[in-house]
Amino acid sequence: MNANIEKLLRRFLPEDFTVTTWDALQPYFEALQQRPLNSAQDLEQWLKDLSELDAVVSEDAAWRQIRMTCDTANKALEDAFTYFFMEIQPKLQPYADALNRKLLDSSFAKELGVDYATYLRSVRKQVKLFREENVPLQAELSVMAQQYGVINGKMTIEVNGKEYTLQQAAKFLESSDRTLREEVYRKTSERRLQDRDTLDQLYTSLVTKRDQVARNAGFANYRDYKFEDLGRFDYTKEDCFQFHAAVKEHILPLVKDILQRQQQKLQLDVLRPWDTEAEPAGTKPLEPFHTGEELVNKAIDTFDQLGPFFGNCLRVMQQMGRLDLESRIGKAPGGYNCPLAETGVPFIFMNAAGQMRDLTTMVHEGGHAVHSFLSHNLALSAFKEYPMEIAEVASMSMELFTMDHWDIFFSDKEELRRARRQQLERAISIFPWIATIDKFQHWIYEHPQHTVAERTAAWVGILDEFSPNVVDWSGLETYRAINWQRQLHLFEVPFYYIEYGIAQLGAIAMWKQYKENKQQALDNYVKALSLGNTKTLPELYKAAGIRFDFSPAYVKELADFVKKEMDAIA
Repeated sequence: MNANIEKLLRRFLPEDFTVTTWDALQPYFEALQQRPLNSAQDLEQWLKDLSELDAVVSEDAAWRQIRMTCDTANKALEDAFTYFFMEIQPKLQPYADALNRKLLDSSFAKELGVDYATYLRSVRKQVKLFREENVPLQAELSVMAQQYGVINGKMTIEVNGKEYTLQQAAKFLESSDRTLREEVYRKTSERRLQDRDTLDQLYTSLVTKRDQVARNAGFANYRDYKFEDLGRFDYTKEDCFQFHAAVKEHILPLVKDILQRQQQKLQLDVLRPWDTEAEPAGTKPLEPFHTGEELVNKAIDTFDQLGPFFGNCLRVMQQMGRLDLESRIGKAPGGYNCPLAETGVPFIFMNAAGQMRDLTTMVHEGGHAVHSFLSHNLALSAFKEYPMEIAEVASMSMELFTMDHWDIFFSDKEELRRARRQQLERAISIFPWIATIDKFQHWIYEHPQHTVAERTAAWVGILDEFSPNVVDWSGLETYRAINWQRQLHLFEVPFYYIEYGIAQLGAIAMWKQYKENKQQALDNYVKALSLGNTKTLPELYKAAGIRFDFSPAYVKELADFVKKEMDAIA
């Protein structure tokens, strides 16, 4: 297996073609629309040419977004992004719909192989959802959603006379100096409060437009529309509600134990929000690396321990300049791995500040990158557009697999023990937040006409439901009421969050398999990810040697396993 993949050879578009204007791009869509399909071979070649066109266009759009998130203060980069989504994407969409219909209308579609089944299912869904009147709305939504990153990219605070982004300042919350932690927490919260109204207005506008998109497509609400749009063929909203209930029953008690343990460790009478990630006096916060270069080099060494292929994926990305890791002013928040459909080598973006969570983010996004490499050689671009519920298994499993080799980051055995314990605590503690964000989104889009006051009340009520009542928020209620504004998914990728919960269960199951038979688990991991989107979610999970299941009984089984592993580390 070789990670040194090459850019796809173009056979339909000229090698020197780049996306500039719609007028330059349109003839290729026209050619595909007009081409006669007189045999199954004609159809397969037509699909390959369509795939090539899709890859070129999607990679161009991806680069516009990458460059803008790397430098949100650069107006030219923002204009290039906006131009694509306002001037090219809206003109492209009717052609995409016409080509989808041409495929489904072809009598030879039924002769396509079994690997095409999930793709054709997705195409039928796209045809069902397409509405001409939604094209301009969706263009506006793409541009509006990116304003979240622009607003957040400008947020900084001053600590000890030095300016920090909020991502950089978060490292002070691990300090053993409680006075410093509280100062940084309050400054960060006050800075977020400055943009509260701006983000509230932005979100209200997004919700209103999304609701209109759903109603134009004949849906009662955006939630129901988005479930179809995301291709959630293998589970329902009722399954999500079942997941919420399972988290409340089987995960919340473990999170309560974790927080109470933290309180005892710090010897505090009352645990406050600035205490949850802190270390006791005399214990330095974990510092797995100091620079972005050190982070990626250690990550490569760690991946090499799992197998040469895994390390080579990151090595190729490093050589090709496909990494932007360190936090800086003007950079959008968050982290992502962006697949690049034509060249095949993805891009990792993150905001590292030398913290333990940055190590986790690096190996997480590295897992996504491995997925991109493994699926790149599939025949069609559409086969590489795998569902998020398996994509996040790729990333979250890598967080757990690599723990065996974190001595590369921590030469001190006690620090290594702490790092592994923190990772397992995080694997459990994330579930209530996932359930909170997901349930909040259901409420938002079931009540699209809500006021800001109603939204705030709904948020606080749902947050209370999934909080174990260990942390004392007295006097901080205003900050807590806007905590949802920290979650970029709400603004940029609506309803994409429950996937993390489903996939975390899958990742824990993968790690359980890894503990029993490392090579078998890694082989299954590679096998499942290599399938891309050519199988259903249950089939992909089965290929990985795990179950697609988020019932209360399964949640309990996996939670008990993690608790046992945590106790062994403690």
